Amino acid sequence: MVEKCTSCKMEISVSGHHVVLKCPNCGEAQINRCDTCRKRVIKYKCPKCGFEGP
Repeated sequence: MVEKCTSCKMEISVSGHHVVLKCPNCGEAQINRCDTCRKRVIKYKCPKCGFEGP
């Protein structure tokens, strides 16, 4: 399965710089953040609980 950035929906390369974390609100959903969205502080939304973060 190809991982996608939660913010921009672009495919995340396994060799690229990215972060994978659990939602800080519900702790259940996986949040994938590409390097570009992290650097630009693009918001993301948890697919499970709707939490929005920078």
